[in-house]
Amino acid sequence: MPSDEQFPAAATALSEYQRIEQQMSDPEVASDPNAMRKLGRRHAELGSIVSIYREYTNLLDDYEAAQEMASEDSDFAQEAKRLEAEIPAITEKLRTALIPRDPDDSRNTIMEIKAGSGGEEAALFAGDLLRMYTRYTEKRGWSTEVMNENTTELGGIKDIQLAIRAKGNVAPADGVWASLKYEGGVHRVQRVPVTESQGRIQTSAAGVIVFPEADEDDDEVEVDAKDLKIDIFMSSGPGGQSVNTTYSAVRMTHIPTGIVVSMQDQKSQIQNRQAALRVLKSRLLAMKHEQDAAEAADMRHSQVRSLDRSERIRTYNFPENRIVDHRTGYKAYNLDQVLDGDLQDVINSDISADEAERLEQQR
Repeated sequence: MPSDEQFPAAATALSEYQRIEQQMSDPEVASDPNAMRKLGRRHAELGSIVSIYREYTNLLDDYEAAQEMASEDSDFAQEAKRLEAEIPAITEKLRTALIPRDPDDSRNTIMEIKAGSGGEEAALFAGDLLRMYTRYTEKRGWSTEVMNENTTELGGIKDIQLAIRAKGNVAPADGVWASLKYEGGVHRVQRVPVTESQGRIQTSAAGVIVFPEADEDDDEVEVDAKDLKIDIFMSSGPGGQSVNTTYSAVRMTHIPTGIVVSMQDQKSQIQNRQAALRVLKSRLLAMKHEQDAAEAADMRHSQVRSLDRSERIRTYNFPENRIVDHRTGYKAYNLDQVLDGDLQDVINSDISADEAERLEQQR
């Protein structure tokens, strides 16, 4: 029969969880927002494990007590049998909870959507993806901040950068990154473009790039000012028209890596610099974690979440109202609902495939 000694990692998690709660109740720590944010994130990460572990140990305790009384009372004998039947399920649930997660799961996310091949139609489709993700984040209770945006005259999206955030500290499974990390790649659309006069179906595409957002004080990422090349230019609107008369737009280049971030939609040059630095640090954080995983031969980023940004991950077929995820084989005929933000079932297919893969690696 399983016992709590079977899962020492869970007992360790419980000890750390209780230690963090003591730290968070310390007035000196409570007055430090950065310390509280880090502790709160770790507390939320451990919370799901601790909850299941407590459920598991309580069940074992109840089963042991019922067994002791079974010889004296038939009701306890029946209760012992009922509890014994529940043990395998909670044991497997705890074993699954202890599988190492992506440490970024509870982080917020930076998302970039860019029109690909297909001209104006691709830009219009990028706009559709923007609406889909915006509606999805609303359903999840997250907030969306447009950091930078370039549109077309017909209302399409050339490219856009979004910061998507949860409210407060959340458990890893409920984190923004835990769901949206699967969205990176090429999204293909098949439909009759509004610019097509002959009614012919055409194929175009848009690219989505996602990476976990770094905290302002994240000690994993340090950016030295001497490693930055910053160019200032005049903001422009659709078609290259000037939208203001000040040189407030910022192009920030990280010399060691060649990463370039441009910002122009904030109200001032200082705000554009701050936004650009946030995106830059988030890209560097993602790069660091990918390199660490590769060097450890422990590709935390599963086959479901490919690192290849040119991979075609999904097709949106308008004539058949069909959506297909090419990584998991998921297929449904509710494209209109998906584009209105009902994206969870599609994402769940990715999460399930990822969890199955990680569970298999642990066996």
